[in-house]
Amino acid sequence: MKDGKYVILCVDDDPDILLTTRTVLEANGYVMEEARSAEEGLEVFKSTNPDLVLVDLMMEEVDAGKNLVKEIKLLNRDVPVIMLSSVGNTLSQSVDYQELGLSGVLQKPIDPPSFLALLKAKLG
Repeated sequence: MKDGKYVILCVDDDPDILLTTRTVLEANGYVMEEARSAEEGLEVFKSTNPDLVLVDLMMEEVDAGKNLVKEIKLLNRDVPVIMLSSVGNTLSQSVDYQELGLSGVLQKPIDPPSFLALLKAKLG
């Protein structure tokens, strides 16, 4: 938490997704940290210790999102991680939710009411 607000780290290489996510989060009382690559995401995670992490499945490299989730879970098993995906129903063919320990999956573009409900459920 920062100044009594939950800190959400969003890792996505799409600037439009980052802007939209920031707008929704900040309008609803959250603090957002961002990273545009898996490597940067890991550094920001270590320096900010966020309350929840949003990770884009498909970034600059194949499996970058999945590998980032694995690294984050090694550092902090308890932090909720939500995968962002634009691949729809085919996501379950390429990602084992249980193996990664995901707290949820959100379809892009983000639907603000569903997104906020998921955050509230995971953060309290």
